[in-house]
Amino acid sequence: MVRRVVVALLGPVSWAPPGIEPARWRTALAEDVVDLLATLNEVETAVAVTPADRWLADAVVWPGTAVYEVPDATPNAVFAALAGYDQAAVVAADAPDVPGLTLGKLLRPLSSRPVAVAPVEGSASGLLGVAARLPAPEWLPPLDLDVSAPAEVRAAVPRPGDVAVTAGWRRLRGPADLGALDPAFEGWDATRALLSGRPA
Repeated sequence: MVRRVVVALLGPVSWAPPGIEPARWRTALAEDVVDLLATLNEVETAVAVTPADRWLADAVVWPGTAVYEVPDATPNAVFAALAGYDQAAVVAADAPDVPGLTLGKLLRPLSSRPVAVAPVEGSASGLLGVAARLPAPEWLPPLDLDVSAPAEVRAAVPRPGDVAVTAGWRRLRGPADLGALDPAFEGWDATRALLSGRPA
């Protein structure tokens, strides 16, 4: 049986809505992504943080959730830290309303390809997530979820078609992203509460 894990990478957040303390914003986003991961079927879930951000993991994880401390907040560092898994997906922790189906689509191509990437929806730079068969291919370039693009990963591929590009989703990194949130969409409870001024 293939062992899969989806890891929320609790990396830095560069923007917060006016009037909201950045640490509270970051915590709400992370809490919503971790809560979403807990609903996924047929995968294990975990979070990854740098040692300086261990406080954030401790604030949002469910009991028993694995926490990986990595030297830098990159998918490559997370893949290197994982042991005992056949496949892994690393996803950004600032997409509180991402559908579970979108994350499932990130893992699906790994049955026939070594790597899959999900772009940030729209014209924004960066990736929503990266998935790989483990151990990750040696040709996988150093990735940064905030700036890397599917084309960068594909440029490193030894054979065309080794990288699948799956469905994307928005990340909350600016006012335009905030305006795209759908109040009728289920989930993102902690982020919703913070934006509405209600206690989380």
